Amino acid sequence: MIFKVVSGRRRGPTKFGDRQGEQMKLIKIVSSFFLLAAAAAQAQTPAFQPVGTVRQVMLGIVKPTSDIVFKFQFDPPKTEEEWTTLQNNALNLAEAGNLLLLPGRAKDQGEWVKNAKALIDTGSQAFKAANARDAKALEIIGDKIDETCEACHAKYLAKPAQ
Repeated sequence: MIFKVVSGRRRGPTKFGDRQGEQMKLIKIVSSFFLLAAAAAQAQTPAFQPVGTVRQVMLGIVKPTSDIVFKFQFDPPKTEEEWTTLQNNALNLAEAGNLLLLPGRAKDQGEWVKNAKALIDTGSQAFKAANARDAKALEIIGDKIDETCEACHAKYLAKPAQ
């Protein structure tokens, strides 16, 4: 037998419908809580604030970091400091691909995204090879990075006026 408690006193038996109504109220309250929690989590996601233009990212980050990776492509690092320099620059190169995908920088959702992801992938491969001290892999990966850059530049780099 089901009893209802009101003001600390037990009252007589309740109907089954009352119990079902209470369960529905509980379900609504729990559901509302989860919806509010999800909304709060979305509201707390930080907004990206790009600072430089694509050109500035290319000249200030991609070019200097790729130059370091290319420097060690056929002449592997010899000291711990050189390996660390290569690791850091390969990591920066991979992360630069993410910067190129930010809203306001991506030129389109096709080739641009494909090339930026290829930069992330090849930069990541160079980072892993540098961490593993794998000079042979760096030779191959350097060529892949160059191919990635050339493919993107062929489509998106403005051609000089003639």
